[in-house]
Amino acid sequence: MQLLAVGLNHTTAPVSLREKVAFSPEQISQAVVGARSWFARNGAAHASETAVLSTCNRTELYAVADVDNPIDMTAHFLADFHKLPYADLRHHLYTLPQDNAVRHAFRVASGLDSMVLGEPQILGQMKEAVRQSDEAGGLGTYLHQLFQRTFAVAKEVRSTTEIGAHSVSMAAAAVRLSQRIFDKIADQKVLFIGAGEMIELCATHFAAQNPKTITIANRTLERGETLANRFGGKAIRLAELPNCLHEFDIIISCTASSLPIIGLGLVERAIKARKHRPIFMVDLAVPRDIESEVAKLDDVFLYTVDDLASVVQSGLENRHAAVAQAEAIIETRVQSFMHWVDGRHVVPVIQDLHESGEQVRQHELERARKMLARGDDIEMVLEALSKGITAKFLHGPQQALHQAHGEERAHLVRLLPQLFRTKR
Repeated sequence: MQLLAVGLNHTTAPVSLREKVAFSPEQISQAVVGARSWFARNGAAHASETAVLSTCNRTELYAVADVDNPIDMTAHFLADFHKLPYADLRHHLYTLPQDNAVRHAFRVASGLDSMVLGEPQILGQMKEAVRQSDEAGGLGTYLHQLFQRTFAVAKEVRSTTEIGAHSVSMAAAAVRLSQRIFDKIADQKVLFIGAGEMIELCATHFAAQNPKTITIANRTLERGETLANRFGGKAIRLAELPNCLHEFDIIISCTASSLPIIGLGLVERAIKARKHRPIFMVDLAVPRDIESEVAKLDDVFLYTVDDLASVVQSGLENRHAAVAQAEAIIETRVQSFMHWVDGRHVVPVIQDLHESGEQVRQHELERARKMLARGDDIEMVLEALSKGITAKFLHGPQQALHQAHGEERAHLVRLLPQLFRTKR
């Protein structure tokens, strides 16, 4: 069984490709089942394990499979699932086998592989992805153990280093960018589109700046109202955007829509109604919520998740000092996990030894019972029982030692005392 991770992220692929490879929450179960079937159709002798992680910055598939070229096969699966040419996808993928896959999972959960170093959101996203993959039947012994250790490592890194100190996040970066456009956020009207975790984080950061108004636009009005009430704002339905988009100075969008919900024409009309007062827009969704052509409009400042990368660097200096310490923790835990994996390989051997030992025990016990039944002295029976078990237990090693020659015998001479060392 080979452990692997295959995927792409913000460092290997542009947002235009990441949005094509992203899995919606509704697709996770389908992808997990599909990946396992894909391995089975391509020669897997045993049931494969799979888990899918898909966020705005990455799409990754973790798997355990006993097939030839599992990494290349996984890359082909991603291309096939999303109906993409394999050649267009392959050179953007990272393909990580065995301990490299483990190290990568640990680094991702700890925030070391994020666009914003040390950001905490990825851990929750990873836990949710693992939960969904598990419910779809994708997790077995290896991936269960991998992700249990992954979450433990992330907790250790965050509690013993300063990797998460000096709060820097996509939400904080959005606030800093908006302050480049508007002198005072307190004078601006802010619109948040969506009501998920990222929007909640952004609303928290912007609310701290006391904007003039806060509005939440969401498909489900009730959920939007719940979030809006936290910040003293109001909620509207997405369907109302065409009539009121021009009212807002700052617009932050992050939904799970598979298609853009704000088009070029809508923004053009909004700019005209605003008499060309600027609009600051941040699209944190993958796939994108705002058509990319909007960025070409005068008086519109549109930023995607990739555009935020340069902004967040300014708050990262204090976190970089903790990276070496975090990497050292991760490396130790990787070696521990791989030791566990290696131990799994000898489980069948140990099981065979137990079965052989049990057969010897049962055989000698039955012989002892027959001796007792015919009236033999109990001390003599116990003596025979102990000698019989010992003789059969040592027969194999003694025979191997007698039949071995040269270096093989020398190796056995060194090994056997270790194997048959007993506590006194």
